[in-house]
Amino acid sequence: MRAKITYFLTAAVLVVYFLLVGSRGVMLLKQGTALTVTFGVAVLILPVIGAWFLWKNTQFVSRANRLATELEAEGGLPVDEMVRTPGGRIDRDSADAVFAKRRAETEDSPDDWRCWFRLAVAYHDARDTPRARRAMQRAIALHDGRPVPS
Repeated sequence: MRAKITYFLTAAVLVVYFLLVGSRGVMLLKQGTALTVTFGVAVLILPVIGAWFLWKNTQFVSRANRLATELEAEGGLPVDEMVRTPGGRIDRDSADAVFAKRRAETEDSPDDWRCWFRLAVAYHDARDTPRARRAMQRAIALHDGRPVPS
């Protein structure tokens, strides 16, 4: 729950920032000189890119949460079988062992979104965020019946 609150607070701050930057860009455009119009357009591009990035990430999180809810209803969420240090960190060898199990499961059923979801969780536990994201994107695409990213 804390992660959701943090995400929405960060998103709200970004939206306010986009509005402020956008208003500065409009002010520069209203000045009407070649230099201020050029800067105004450049300043307006930044919030557009930021808003697009925020939208895509929000969609990703929403879809991943939808899959987690569905998998939980089926009783298929991965069980936390990680060994942890006294400080609560995941032991690297434990994460590697669970990852190997999830990877084998995914290789046996490459078209099952559930396996890809569990593999994404294993990647995340192993602190490999880029691969976790790609595995989750693949799980989402398989679930939705869309073309699978390579």
